[in-house]
Amino acid sequence: MNHSVVSKFVFLGLTNSWEIQLLLFVFSSVFYMASMLGNSLILLTVTMNPHLHSPMYFLLANLSFIDLGVSSVISPKMIYDLFRKHKVISFGGCITQIFFIHIIGGVEMVLLIAMAFDRYIAICKPLHYFTIMSRKKCILLMVAAWIIGLIHSIVQLVFVAKLPFCGPNIIDSFYCDFPRFIKLACTDTYRLEFMVTANSGFISLGSFFILIVSYIFIVITVWKHSSGSSSKALSTLSTHVMVVILFFGPCIFVYIWPHPTSHLDKFLAVFDAVLTPFFNSIIYTFRNKEMKMAMRKLCSHFIIYRRIS
Repeated sequence: MNHSVVSKFVFLGLTNSWEIQLLLFVFSSVFYMASMLGNSLILLTVTMNPHLHSPMYFLLANLSFIDLGVSSVISPKMIYDLFRKHKVISFGGCITQIFFIHIIGGVEMVLLIAMAFDRYIAICKPLHYFTIMSRKKCILLMVAAWIIGLIHSIVQLVFVAKLPFCGPNIIDSFYCDFPRFIKLACTDTYRLEFMVTANSGFISLGSFFILIVSYIFIVITVWKHSSGSSSKALSTLSTHVMVVILFFGPCIFVYIWPHPTSHLDKFLAVFDAVLTPFFNSIIYTFRNKEMKMAMRKLCSHFIIYRRIS
C-alpha cells in the first residue's frame, strides 16, 4: 500500500439511465430492507423460542446472521451510489469490502456443508443425532467456519494489498472484488488471477459438487422409506438444495467463467447481494411449519406487549 499512487477508486456503477437507476433504487431498497427484517426475525425467533434450540435451527440462525452480513457489505454502498455522479471508494475501503465479502463467503460455504451434514445425520442416523450433533460440536463447527473464512480471505489479501496501483483507477462495477481489482495493478497479475480462481472459484465448484452428491445420497436413503417423515425430510432437503444453488451459482460463474461480461457479472452480483439473502429467509420460513408457528407466536407476544405498555 505504501507504493500505491492510487488512493481511491471510481465505480462505473450499474447503468447511466435515470429511469433504470430509479427502478434499481426502489428494487434494491425494498429487497434490502426485506432481507434485513426477515433474517433478523429468524435470528430473534430461534434465539427466543426454546423449542427451536436444536442443531438444525442453531445452524439456520447462523445462516441468517451471515445473510445479514452479506446484505450489509455491498447493498448500502450500492444504493447510496445509484444517483451519485462520482461513485468513489477509498483504497482502504475497497480492501475492507473485499475482506468482508470473502470472509463471509468462506463462512457461508462451510456453514452450508455443516447444514448438509446435519441433515445427513438426522435422516440416515436419527437415533444418534443428538449425540453426534451436540451443542458443543455445533459451536466447534461455527468456530471452524469463521477460522476457515478468515484464512480464505487473508491468504488472498496478503498478496493483493501489496500490488502497486498507478492508474487507471476505474472499476467497471458497483463494488470491489478481486477479479476487477487485480486487473488495475501496474504489474503482471497472471499468477495472482490464477490464485484467486483456484482459491475462490475451484473451492466453490468443489464444495458445490460435494454438497449436491451428498444430497443425492440422502435422497436415495429417504426414498427407501415410505413414511410421512420421509416426505417431510424431502421437503427440508429441497430447501437446502435451493439455498446451495442460490449461493454457489453466482460464485462459480464470477470466479471460473473464462470470458466474463460486465453486464452479466453485475446482474449476478446484484442477485447475490440483494436477492439471495432475501430468498434464504423466505425459503426457510415459508417451507417450515415449525418456524412459521414460532414467528406467529413471537409477533403475537410483541403485539400484546405493545398494547399493555
